[in-house]
Amino acid sequence: MKASAFIAIIFLICVAVALAGCTSSQSTVTTSGSTAGSSGTPSSSSLTTSPTDVMPDNIAVTVTVGEKDYLGKIPVTFEGGQGQVNVKKIDITLTRADGSTQTATLGSNKGDIFNLDGTRGSGSLTGQADRVQVSVTMNNGQTYKIVDVLREYRTRG
Repeated sequence: MKASAFIAIIFLICVAVALAGCTSSQSTVTTSGSTAGSSGTPSSSSLTTSPTDVMPDNIAVTVTVGEKDYLGKIPVTFEGGQGQVNVKKIDITLTRADGSTQTATLGSNKGDIFNLDGTRGSGSLTGQADRVQVSVTMNNGQTYKIVDVLREYRTRG
């Protein structure tokens, strides 16, 4: 009898400890996305890609972001798609390795190209990546972020 009571008490203590660990409040850390500081160094969040939106098949369009060439140029090409006639505007945002940004609007005709001026990779910026984001606004006012990629400087050889 004493052994079964001892086992029951141990079991209740174990359950109490397990429940106490599961019900404790957890602290969460929230970081706000900030842009480059006054020192001119980029924040880590500005060069980190995020998930893109999935467009419905009947209005889907494609935009291709090419590789950065040796001059730092990044070609962005509108490839068209089923929803091409519904495109109101295509916005491109380039965030360079030094934290500066460039925004542009891409044409909505198949084959339209815009060349972004990315980081060339000279000096201390060699090998650093630039971030390219493309958002498409449709005639109904809905905006989809369809591209969010990093493009690194290609060296010779």
